[in-house]
Amino acid sequence: MFAANLATVVLTHIPAVAAWVFQEGGMPTDPLGLWKAMGLVAKTVVIILFIMSGWSIGVMIDRAMAYNAARKQSRAFAPAVAGALRDGRIDEAIKVAERNKKSHLAKVVTAGLMEFKAHQDSPGSIPGETIEASKRALERTEAIVHAELKRGLGGLATIGSTAPFVGLFGTVMGILNAFTGISKEKATGLAAVAGGIAEALVTTAIGLLVAIPAVMMFNYLTGRVEAFDVEMDNSSSELIDYFLKRRDVRRT
Repeated sequence: MFAANLATVVLTHIPAVAAWVFQEGGMPTDPLGLWKAMGLVAKTVVIILFIMSGWSIGVMIDRAMAYNAARKQSRAFAPAVAGALRDGRIDEAIKVAERNKKSHLAKVVTAGLMEFKAHQDSPGSIPGETIEASKRALERTEAIVHAELKRGLGGLATIGSTAPFVGLFGTVMGILNAFTGISKEKATGLAAVAGGIAEALVTTAIGLLVAIPAVMMFNYLTGRVEAFDVEMDNSSSELIDYFLKRRDVRRT
């Protein structure tokens, strides 16, 4: 409880401390002025953080567009392929799937249908083996589509977990610069340490600004991938049930 209260007090007073440092130490408050006042190490840290931020934003946009396209095409694909399979038109179902190449469901269903059709057209095929081959094709495709959906999320998680530490490195170097300023100026006033403290505050803030959106979007996008996995599992199970019913009908 004491630690939580202490953390709350510290976080509450950080803006006031920063304003005090900038005002009393004569440090610039605009972004360009802060950049010019930074040392080489702090500038390097900020550049790295901006590169990480740009990469994470690119992943967010790319994954959001891919997931939205997959969702949109899947909604159009599901009823169309269901109607074709209900009438026993496997070739038509495959054509419908091929028209929706961005759909995660279409990719999985296409693999199962093509494997089933290939064994069905084979003169020496064994009925039980046809179902097993289709099931294996569905599982392989599910794994491939899952990997495609997760592309970039590992890097997003890495940025979310490492960006605060990159900013912390800049913080440590800023504090070292503050002590170096004290040593050079032979003074203990605020002016001697303002530059180092400013660097520490800026790099810490940028590190958090990069990490927080990355972590939030990683959790959100991971949840969407898990939802897609459930949909692919359900579609695979339904397709296997369809193959079993079709086999039983052909036997009778």
